Amino acid sequence: MRTAFLGTSAFAAAILERLAASPHRPALVVTRPDRPAGRGRRVQAPPVADAARMLGLDLDQPESVNDEAARAAIAAAAPEAVVVCAFGALIREPLLSQHELLNVHPSLLPRWRGAAPVERAIMAGDATTGVSIMRLTAGLDSGPVCLAGEVPIAPDDTYATLAPRLEELGAELLLRALSERPAFVAQPEEGMTFAEKISPEDRTLHGDDAVLAERTVRALHPHVGARAPLADGSYLGVLRARIIEGGASEHVITREGRLVLGALELLEVQPSGGRPMDAAAFLRGRGLPES
Repeated sequence: MRTAFLGTSAFAAAILERLAASPHRPALVVTRPDRPAGRGRRVQAPPVADAARMLGLDLDQPESVNDEAARAAIAAAAPEAVVVCAFGALIREPLLSQHELLNVHPSLLPRWRGAAPVERAIMAGDATTGVSIMRLTAGLDSGPVCLAGEVPIAPDDTYATLAPRLEELGAELLLRALSERPAFVAQPEEGMTFAEKISPEDRTLHGDDAVLAERTVRALHPHVGARAPLADGSYLGVLRARIIEGGASEHVITREGRLVLGALELLEVQPSGGRPMDAAAFLRGRGLPES
């Protein structure tokens, strides 16, 4: 089947690589424009743009996929289906009606509709998650689903360990959907939750809920990063942590030679502007109140 592909993130790039190696190789890839990113604010291409160039695929990076020129480029590729995965921008009419749009969404819909389904599943302590192949509609991830598959979430899973399993499953389900053309079934409303975009407040750990803080560290590692407040009002990046015995605290302290936030021990951290290091190395270079 002749396809086009719309995506932006590293997750989407992994799906694109599998799609390009199949009989459904896309005739066109559409992604977001290059943007400044990182601490240095250097202009960087989206992961999907890099993947498309590596794979020798035609690439378009419009300011808006809904503009007439962008829609004309997709139409010129004459796709029988347009695959969408983590595109990161709203797709509106008339594009929604001009093509069949199949969305690869990494959750078991209707749970975790929205921008950050993998992170929210880990943060919520879900035992399982998965991938759904749905038809894109005007609603937020509310279209009918043709295929879905489940993946367990291990107690020590991070985004970095869970996402590759979801990428593999998502690619398999997508290729099946394109080849077998299974029927679409409307999503139930029961069990619907929303996975809002990760905000600075979501990244911030609080010393009164070690369980949520530990899940947040795992959910945001390594692509977003959790942070813990210091007494001076700055923040310390947290890469690894574990729950221990202890009470609540408003900011990071040392306790018996360990770096802690309430009942959460910080095992690997990253000072602002610095490199990742274990807690012992951080404590050697910077004294904190003992409690």
